[in-house]
Amino acid sequence: MSSIIALLTDFGTQDAYVGIMKGVIAGIAPQARIIDITHEIAPQDLGGAAYTLLCAYRYFPAGTIFCCVVDPGVGSARRAVAVQVRSPAGDDYVVVCPDNGLLTPVLEQASATAAHALNEPRYQLRTVSATFHGRDIFAPAAAHLAAGTGIAALGAAVAPAELVRMDWPQPQRTRDGWLAHVIHIDRFGNLITNLAGGALDAPGERWRVRLGDELRIDGIRGTFADTDIGAPVAYVGSSGFLEVAVRNGSAQRAWGLGVGDTINVERA
Repeated sequence: MSSIIALLTDFGTQDAYVGIMKGVIAGIAPQARIIDITHEIAPQDLGGAAYTLLCAYRYFPAGTIFCCVVDPGVGSARRAVAVQVRSPAGDDYVVVCPDNGLLTPVLEQASATAAHALNEPRYQLRTVSATFHGRDIFAPAAAHLAAGTGIAALGAAVAPAELVRMDWPQPQRTRDGWLAHVIHIDRFGNLITNLAGGALDAPGERWRVRLGDELRIDGIRGTFADTDIGAPVAYVGSSGFLEVAVRNGSAQRAWGLGVGDTINVERA
């Protein structure tokens, strides 16, 4: 494993939670390099965390340890796990997280090559609280991995097929194209769907994006600047998925759509 630990939480930065986790890591693996992906996942938003990890993990060096703590079931019977995943490019990573479905979209494109419960007390803090497993279980596990501990030492093996999966929506084929679902809304108000850009690559085909009965966007553009300020635009974003935006505005505010809403993509 690498000595890079990437943190992803819904803790925010107002409280001390993230700093405490970093302190625990420093006490166990002082050589570890810690990178913050984000701590601004909406509270208990597993889907937002899953999407963020999906977008981020392949851009980190092979061997990176991801410590992801969005954990509505903290203190319950849900498992804490470390999962080794192999990306489509053949790079190996480890994700330390609650077994609550957060890994679902990653495991739809990567393979889990090993999984272990975090139930070995030697690799936890001496006292484990019921409400802060980020400090007491997940951060120590990530730090011990960065310090050279093998994943199998962290606890009992878990069959990858038994990892919890969330209901992650898939785009649906229609007679005229696709029915896509909004899976994320970024801070600009752009609507990011689950329709991969590759589904729109058929030679010679033109597409129309329809939001409800009133708004139609003709064509898939290359970027925001390919339309007028204030106008709607559809494009394939940096995450590789179809997005809908308003240039220099907010598609979310303009149309009142949210995560889970659908967008029709039709042949023009």
